[in-house]
Amino acid sequence: MTATPSIHASMSLKEWGMLLALSLVWGGSFFFNDVAVRGLPTFTVVVVRVVLGALVLLMVMRAMGLRMPTDRRVWGAFLMMGLLNNVLPFSLIVWGQSHLASGVAAILNASTPLFTVIVAHGLTVDEKMTRGRLLGVLLGFAGVAVMMGGGDLANLELEILAPLACLAGALSYACAGVYGRRFRKLGVAPMATATGQVCGSSLVMIPLVLLVDQPWTLPAPSAGTIGALIGVAVLSTAFAYVLYFRILETAGATNLLLVTFLVPVSAILLGIGFLGEVLLPKHLFGMALIGLGLSVIDGRLWTHWGRRERS
Repeated sequence: MTATPSIHASMSLKEWGMLLALSLVWGGSFFFNDVAVRGLPTFTVVVVRVVLGALVLLMVMRAMGLRMPTDRRVWGAFLMMGLLNNVLPFSLIVWGQSHLASGVAAILNASTPLFTVIVAHGLTVDEKMTRGRLLGVLLGFAGVAVMMGGGDLANLELEILAPLACLAGALSYACAGVYGRRFRKLGVAPMATATGQVCGSSLVMIPLVLLVDQPWTLPAPSAGTIGALIGVAVLSTAFAYVLYFRILETAGATNLLLVTFLVPVSAILLGIGFLGEVLLPKHLFGMALIGLGLSVIDGRLWTHWGRRERS
């Protein structure tokens, strides 16, 4: 029996490297989505991501000598988790990106922890709202309001529905985060949870895409589209989950939350560098407010300042 790695407050250089890599591959998902959605409809992009991601994770599980649970109750939970954590947010965000720059979608997705605070307050007994968290939520949503304001309301789909779709995806992620707490009580290993929920997503998405998109009627995708699909499935899904749970195992959930601040930066740099995107001042100001709200919710920066003032 191997010893469980201890969790420490300060991260090592290796852990910082893994955190930066995770932010890059998760930020890269917005880049890959932007490329893929230009050649394929939304559900087809999502089904390739979850099916290919599931196959890779199953191979990783086998290489690690881990087995998937067989309990029906656990697989029911996998299906619900897959719906909340993959099917709904992936579909909403990919559709939103057909009308938004990838960097803007990434900034809106950074509101996930804001929704998580609200959902956890309503559905849990041990993660209630505090005054500090409420302030962080208000600052964050002020940033969202700034980003969505000042547009041409005549173009409703572009200016309102696309950002709302990305925000709905963030809300779904938040619900998944709270729902996922039950897997510890069920005794399911983290890697099995990651693999099972992507498998559950595949079971939901395959009949949906066959009914709606009818992929056999679509033109053959370009090499760039195929590359983007492989990237979002292998790097931004399978590899990202391996990194995620490795960091969680040694550095803990609190340090892992730092990735929330880094993902939009990665997505913005990729969008500007490779897609020719340009962010408006309202997007940058909105991102600053969201980042400020997240830092208030996280609390470490303000605690550090308080200690310095007292010393």
